[in-house]
Amino acid sequence: MTAMPPTDEITALRAALATAEARAAAAEAARAEVARVVAEASGYKAQIVALKLEIEKLKRELYGTRSERKTRLLNQLELQLEEAEAAATEDELAAEQAAAKTTPKTTTVKGHERKIPARKLFPAHLPRERVVLPAPACCPCCGSDKLTKLGEDVTETLEVIPRQWKVIQTVREKFSCRHCETITQPPAPFHAIPRGLAGPSLLAMILCEKFSQHQPLNRLSERLAREGVDLSLSTLADHVGTCTKVLTPVFDLLEAHVLAAGRLHGDDTTVPVLAKGKTDTGRLWVYVRDDRPFGGADPPAALFYYSRDRGGTHPQQHLADYAGLLQADAYAGYNALYEPAREPGPILECLCWSHSRRKFFELADIAATAKRRGKTTPISPEALEAVQRIDRLFDIEREINGKSAAERLGVRNELSRPLVEDLEKWMRGKRADMSKHSPVAKAMDYMLKRWPSFTRFLNDGRICLTNNAAERALRGVALGRKSWLFAGSDRGGQRAAIMYSLIQTAKLNDIDPQAWLADVLARIADLPQSRLHELLPWNWKTDREQKKAA
Repeated sequence: MTAMPPTDEITALRAALATAEARAAAAEAARAEVARVVAEASGYKAQIVALKLEIEKLKRELYGTRSERKTRLLNQLELQLEEAEAAATEDELAAEQAAAKTTPKTTTVKGHERKIPARKLFPAHLPRERVVLPAPACCPCCGSDKLTKLGEDVTETLEVIPRQWKVIQTVREKFSCRHCETITQPPAPFHAIPRGLAGPSLLAMILCEKFSQHQPLNRLSERLAREGVDLSLSTLADHVGTCTKVLTPVFDLLEAHVLAAGRLHGDDTTVPVLAKGKTDTGRLWVYVRDDRPFGGADPPAALFYYSRDRGGTHPQQHLADYAGLLQADAYAGYNALYEPAREPGPILECLCWSHSRRKFFELADIAATAKRRGKTTPISPEALEAVQRIDRLFDIEREINGKSAAERLGVRNELSRPLVEDLEKWMRGKRADMSKHSPVAKAMDYMLKRWPSFTRFLNDGRICLTNNAAERALRGVALGRKSWLFAGSDRGGQRAAIMYSLIQTAKLNDIDPQAWLADVLARIADLPQSRLHELLPWNWKTDREQKKAA
């Protein structure tokens, strides 16, 4: 066998190496192109989910909540958007890394750049810390040190500073009079709680963590310990109990304000209460005063009460001195309040159209019916038509929300009354042909047996079509049950009712509950009884705005 000359062998090896490098580069470029396509697809998917979410939000804003399924749909879309955005960002970085690995000898593959909506500017009130990178001492091109500044580019990054703790030392100096030898000293400052060692801001944080953020005290104690502050569970519980007692006078003023309304929203929800070897089911009742739908000038407020059961004696006790309009569901425990001979006067029943609509909607919801029965079944045409008829009333109500009671009444007489009369006539005609065991017939009977209470809104512009104000007030309790699981005792339920009243009222008046509670706890011990009304959320907000303007 003839040996290959050394020169030819080197040439062949170089050619083989070049071929291998070309193949590797082509494979690398192919992988980079695939990564770019995957990133592009992920970006489009995230954009589609974002647009779907935006469309659903606009629909809800324009037409209102059309069904109970709408909230679940929005939550699901938000979760899908979170996953799609995370996947798109991950694929985008992978595409950039793959594109960077391609060799210069091959065609450069551009990394996919996803179109991200323009970022919002950070709030102006946040403090800015300038970090100036060292400027070059000389020109990197020619080495000259004669440099002139042309300007600067600023890149802003949002950062968080861990919570800072401090101990405030209040020093009271003693002085002795050289003439009469009398010792004088400034009086000790008032504490938010007697002999307490916690400041008002810390106490407000503890209250809001427990009753607004639904954080159990044992978890809060563990979190504070990780921050270097040892506050035991018993200490935190003492602070909560004492603060509730200190804030009770403000709750009493709030109670008087709510029960002085001409119209109230009422509702209740379950609260598990710890008992011996088990948990009982207690109740939190809420009464909401909100005159904003008919342009009322009085501030909104929410009043909570606690009870161990759902007996009708509880609302009778809560509203013993009240006479006016009560918007609620058809709970039999309210019936004694509607007696004409009741003192100090009868309460007029105003039922919620959302409750009645929900009964028809459940029969017209294809998805819910299929999930409940395990297969798709035809929806009830009568239920669907009832939902559509009721929705026309809601469309009218959305247009007159916030207008005066007289304007609302005029529009209702012109537009809503014919629809209501037609709905009653249609339901009575359909009901006559149905069995009493029909689900649609039961939904119709729920309304027809209480028709005067459902149609009372046609005679009073103050009445709302729904009881959603009370249901919104109870939403925090429903969310909190998943975190704190149960109330420790009846006393704990009563404390929760007081704190929920204060915090929910602050939210209704667009006030940060923690900032308000901190200021109230700092001032309440030093404020005379005649000036306690200054601490109510709406008065506090007005005072703050006036001071800020001055």
